[in-house]
Amino acid sequence: MILSNITTPLLGMVDMAVIGHLSHPYYLGGIAVGSMIISIMFWLAGFLRMSTTGVVSQSLGEKNEAKAWQYFFHSLMIATFISIVLLLFKTPIINGVIGAMTASDEVSHYAKVYFDIRIFSAPAALINLVVLGFFVARQQVKWVVYQLFTINVINIALDLLFVIGFEWGVEGAAMASVIADYCGLTLLISVLAPQIKQVDWRELCRPSVMFFSRLLNLNKDIFIRSFALQLCLGFVTITGAALGDVTLAANAILLNFFLFASYGLDGFAYAAEALVGEAKGQQDKKRIHQVVMISGCWSAIVGVLFALVLIVAGHQWINFLTDLEAVRVYAIEYLPWMVAVCLIGWLTFLMDGVYVGLTRSKQMRNSMLLSCAAFFITWYFTQEWENDGLWFAFFTFMSVRSLSLTIDYYVFYRKGLAIKAGE
Repeated sequence: MILSNITTPLLGMVDMAVIGHLSHPYYLGGIAVGSMIISIMFWLAGFLRMSTTGVVSQSLGEKNEAKAWQYFFHSLMIATFISIVLLLFKTPIINGVIGAMTASDEVSHYAKVYFDIRIFSAPAALINLVVLGFFVARQQVKWVVYQLFTINVINIALDLLFVIGFEWGVEGAAMASVIADYCGLTLLISVLAPQIKQVDWRELCRPSVMFFSRLLNLNKDIFIRSFALQLCLGFVTITGAALGDVTLAANAILLNFFLFASYGLDGFAYAAEALVGEAKGQQDKKRIHQVVMISGCWSAIVGVLFALVLIVAGHQWINFLTDLEAVRVYAIEYLPWMVAVCLIGWLTFLMDGVYVGLTRSKQMRNSMLLSCAAFFITWYFTQEWENDGLWFAFFTFMSVRSLSLTIDYYVFYRKGLAIKAGE
């Protein structure tokens, strides 16, 4: 999962590399803003994968195959509905976000160009989330690996062809991502089709208020959690834009390092989701704690390794991504903040996975709201530090997330609370 997950941020880094070597920083800034808006929307929809993994893994722990498929089909219906809404309202969305920013005219123009093309991958991207959640819950990880590699290898190849070969610039980067998302969806459909034929899918996909109610209740809390997360990440990009095109471009590179670390560490989070969910379905509290502790040890090791990579090779990494000297110097100056985030962030990603498996969505929501409040309070008191204040606020945000979820889990475990499946 780690090896397959990191292909996603590597794709973002290829975007940065091919666009970062164009003649002006506003190309890189436009990609940063456009992809930020897309990422916010798709990450907000991340509840589709998380809730699907949680309820399907618990259903399998209960040995209830039909129930697992019912949750899967209901999640697909929700994903399809959301993607239709996004396509219908794409113009107001991009105009509203750009209007709220103080980015330069050039950055705003290329952000719109990127968004107007990239948004058409919404149906594939959202349905992919549900299918990925289903495969993770069933611990059929090889198909997750194949799908992510397919999407990202195709995306990287088309990125190089369209942007460098055909010189399509920002439009080429967006088109590459759209095509790759649909290729990935096609692969998963081809794998799922034989499995669906083996079940009574006409009966299992019949809409049910009970299944929609449970999913929407989980999704509501995870959506709020994801919205607060994206609010903070988006604020970093928007505030960087207000500080200038160079700051915006440098922060975009650093946020790609953050995504690289987070996607890699999510490999352990995915494993925790499936194994903790299965153990909860079996009402095996001892096994839940074993999974948490073992996953925690490995997550800590990988988090420290990511930090060491940034310390040793971060400068070279930045130089590879752009040859704009002002952007290079600025990004290298703020690289230590990203090292600090990696050293605390591993705990955040692990505990997210644990809580998805436990379907303790309210606790995830509350922790994120607390962390979001800490982010903006810290920024308010340190904004005179400009970009240093922004990254200090982000580090505070990650620290509060890690500690609040860990403390809540410790209390949950020590009190010996009931863990009946479906709670």
